[in-house]
Amino acid sequence: MSNFIMNILTFFQEMGYLGIALGLMIEIIPSELVLGFGGYLIGTGAINFWGALLAGIIGGTFAQLFLYWAGYFGGRPFLLKYGKYIFIKETQIDAAEQWFEKYGVGVVFTARFIPIVRHAISIPAGIAKMSFVKFTVYTIAAMIPWTILFLLLGNMLGENWSQIKHIAQPIILPIIIVAVIGAMIYTIWKRKQEPPIVIVSKRK
Repeated sequence: MSNFIMNILTFFQEMGYLGIALGLMIEIIPSELVLGFGGYLIGTGAINFWGALLAGIIGGTFAQLFLYWAGYFGGRPFLLKYGKYIFIKETQIDAAEQWFEKYGVGVVFTARFIPIVRHAISIPAGIAKMSFVKFTVYTIAAMIPWTILFLLLGNMLGENWSQIKHIAQPIILPIIIVAVIGAMIYTIWKRKQEPPIVIVSKRK
């Protein structure tokens, strides 16, 4: 692991729970590493699990709210121009928009577990003016299992926490599959709930 990442994590460590929240908010480094390091700190007794869990949920949620607001008020042109400064690429925006258009608002939850789109899915949600309350609920619901998973893995790995992304791969893969299937099921169910379109022809 680079000295740059370690220096940032050490800086966050000195702030305790606030450091975990900030680490997830600004997303300088992947959330897996921030939470994995948090799990390691739990093992050392520097912080406790519940405080780290709360900090992780708050930090991860606010990170997505920022992208939601950017999409809501700035739209796609704003993100294309300034997204690079927050490590959001055009390919991620394109993929997230395709997922959102295909699977609807429910993808805000399922996409959190899918690479490429999970960091950018909030953008099309904001552009589409998705309900703020619904967006926040879905985001928090996804952040809870994500935060728990990586805190527990980081705690389990101990001093080897930096290997968390490699260790987590066989665990994340089935979650990704379930998330994709869940998005498809939600889409099918949602379409069935929609009333059929009735075309009334005018009689001459």
